[in-house]
Amino acid sequence: MGIFDRKPNIKKMKKRKDVEGLIKALGHKDHTVRSNAAYALGDIGDKRALEPLIQALKDPDSFVRSNAAEALRKIEALGKIDDKQAVEILIQTLKDADNFVRSSAAEALRKIEALGKIGDKRAVEPLT
Repeated sequence: MGIFDRKPNIKKMKKRKDVEGLIKALGHKDHTVRSNAAYALGDIGDKRALEPLIQALKDPDSFVRSNAAEALRKIEALGKIDDKQAVEILIQTLKDADNFVRSSAAEALRKIEALGKIGDKRAVEPLT
C-alpha cells in the first residue's frame, strides 16, 4: 500500500475541524471514508461544506447520500444556510432511488419544519 492509498483519519480531521480535509475526503475512492466525512462535516457545521455535501447527494453509495442529507440538516439547523436552499435540496433528495436516503431526507425536512423554519409548504406534498 502506497502513501496515496491510505485512508484519511476522519476522526482526527473532525477533532481538528479540518473542513478542507473532510471536503477532500468526500472524493475518496472508499465509500466508508466518504460517508464518514459527510457525517463529520455535518457535526462541524461549517458553511464551506454546503456545495460539496450537495454534490455528495449524488454519490453512488446510499450511505454517503444519507449522511450528506443529515449533514445538510445539521448545518441548516445551525442557521448557517438559507432555509429555502436547504428545503429545495432535501425535497429533491426525497426522489432518491434508495429508501434509506429518502428516509434521511424526510427526517431532515421534518426536523427543519419542527423548528419553524419552513415558512412555505413546499415540503408538504413531497413528504406525503
